[in-house]
Amino acid sequence: MNGGIYWEQEVETINKDKLRLLQLERLKNTLINVYENVEFYKKKFDEGGINPYKFNNIDEIQKLPFTTKEDLRDNYPFGLFAKPLDSIVRIHSSSGTTGNPTVVGYTQKDISIWANLIARDLYSAGVRSNDVIQNSYGYGLFTGGLGIHYGAEKLGATVIPVSGGVTERQIKIMVDFKSTVLCCTPSYALYIAEVGKDLNVDFEKLALRVGLFGAEPWTEEMRREIESRLFIDAIDIYGLSEIIGPGVSCECIYKSGLHVAEDHFYVEIIDPITKKQLPTGSQGELVFTSLTKEAFPLIRYRTRDLSSLNADVCKCGRTHVRMRKPMGRTDDMLIIRGVNVFPSQIEEVLMQVKEVEPHYLIVVDRVNYLDTIELWVEVSEDVFAEKINDLEMFEKTIESKLYAVTGINIDVKLKEPKTIKRSEGKAKRVVDKRKGETI
Repeated sequence: MNGGIYWEQEVETINKDKLRLLQLERLKNTLINVYENVEFYKKKFDEGGINPYKFNNIDEIQKLPFTTKEDLRDNYPFGLFAKPLDSIVRIHSSSGTTGNPTVVGYTQKDISIWANLIARDLYSAGVRSNDVIQNSYGYGLFTGGLGIHYGAEKLGATVIPVSGGVTERQIKIMVDFKSTVLCCTPSYALYIAEVGKDLNVDFEKLALRVGLFGAEPWTEEMRREIESRLFIDAIDIYGLSEIIGPGVSCECIYKSGLHVAEDHFYVEIIDPITKKQLPTGSQGELVFTSLTKEAFPLIRYRTRDLSSLNADVCKCGRTHVRMRKPMGRTDDMLIIRGVNVFPSQIEEVLMQVKEVEPHYLIVVDRVNYLDTIELWVEVSEDVFAEKINDLEMFEKTIESKLYAVTGINIDVKLKEPKTIKRSEGKAKRVVDKRKGETI
């Protein structure tokens, strides 16, 4: 299957022209599939004058309708399935904290493709069949756990299906089973490092050498924090359940962008306001179209994730386009007194202040009709023990750094160690009291 640094060398280093032909062929099959089997798409195509049987130019993808998360919720639970339930071997779903959850299905072929994509990603990150993979993503309806699990088994590695939580046990397993690879959210990786320090675990002496972290946006500064605390290479893996789960894209060992699996997903960047496709290199919203999924193919799905694309061949030799680490989501953007602020901007500043811990909470409120924003951030015991005047000066220093990046005044509140709630899955970084959220 693999050769050298590649899991599938022929497809990973494919010529761009051949790739476009492959994408066109697979897209045509997908369009016919959804037209014949999904009433939602048949109606959309008919309204737009789109004939899937005569689709012969990949660039005309821009004429196809977008699909949104609202469309998935409106067709809950199985309205967008392109195959009958007796062909579906697995169903995953989002948490559905706001309205109906999004529900996705897989045929046996879909599961096989997904496993192979994860194996490809693991291989590109330097993971091999002799590795011991501690899979600390949550199992169940969340796609992370089972997605990584099947791919790791496809690779031939040893998989420890720990799932999330019970952090002291996670560390004991890591030590006793000599795990070499950790898979979890980046915020949970930092929590593991924190608990390990309390247990006097010397991570530098462990077998652990690489981690694949995803399911939430994280910055380069957080990467450096994780690597310095766990003594590993931290690799970004990206996916979303609506498209397939983890495995849509992943960094290689060079960490210079996430390689999109273009043989299975057509990727675009659009202006989120005008919805027009943007040229390569521009920052905008990621849009994905399924090319090989049978049960739940989506056409031009708007992810709300903000990124940019790089079409240059990577140093690793892979030719698939690379996406930049997402800086956040359009629906994560905070509007404070008319200024747009992303949590990732705040995190980038914090991770450069060595005296603070990588645990923070952004609290937004509205007082006397004016927006307010506070940043709660933990500091070490030594810093917190300083005189009040010194702490106030330190807060002002951080506030000045934040203002230089965001252009707004953010009220910094230093907190004692371990007072901000930790997460064993996706970290909650923002509490917006304007929306009725509570701490």
